[in-house]
Amino acid sequence: MAAMKGKSVIITGGAGDIARAAARRFLEAGANILLVDLNERGLKETVSALQSEAVRYRVADVTSEADTRGYVGHAVELFGTVDTLVANAGIEGEVAPVSEYDTAGFRKMMDINVTGVFLGIKHVFPVMSANGGGSIVITSSIAGVRGSSGISAYNTSKHAVIGLMRSCAREGGEYNIRVNTVNPAPVEGRMMRSLEAGLMPETPDIVRDSMIETIPLNRYGRPEDVANLMFFLASDQARFISGGVYMVDGGMTA
Repeated sequence: MAAMKGKSVIITGGAGDIARAAARRFLEAGANILLVDLNERGLKETVSALQSEAVRYRVADVTSEADTRGYVGHAVELFGTVDTLVANAGIEGEVAPVSEYDTAGFRKMMDINVTGVFLGIKHVFPVMSANGGGSIVITSSIAGVRGSSGISAYNTSKHAVIGLMRSCAREGGEYNIRVNTVNPAPVEGRMMRSLEAGLMPETPDIVRDSMIETIPLNRYGRPEDVANLMFFLASDQARFISGGVYMVDGGMTA
């Protein structure tokens, strides 16, 4: 299948589990990919695992405008344009009541999870508009549509990117730029291990079991589940889909 043969994709948070699965999915469809992250070791591991010359990486801080301009420009140098931005970089932060939440930690969360997405969109919009359009897929969360105790900063950031998406979908329409969010439930990987341990350090398995009980499909998501939705929203099959909030949560928010 070469549904995206020759298309170019930037994936931020490129050292993470979902990014690796997304890169693999886009590769299968023939795309060229630039993975972006601060974690160079993780980027190298992902590139090595994918074993394709169509995958490159760029070490960059998504909260830096200069770095963002740099990674977008690098993608244009490599591939000629940017057809898809998967704005996936994000952190989970600490688990603490709002009255005890570290203010610096809250600001860091907003900077990475929200400002990082804003900057990516800001700098790919001109590239996409000059090329006749494109697709932007933002990683939000079920935390973007409901509240959860102990993760006020994370909840706030994931709500915020939905608002950003809706505004950018309005602005992007005239340039044929589509913007959507994917909203995963808990997904197997490092982030969920961190959150489980933050909620109950001594017995994280209890957190996992209790969360699974709230998911009708009776399991955590897998990175591939999220990657498949990202790919669909980037593809021509979704050419009339923009401004949407798309759950990939096993029915958890039903």
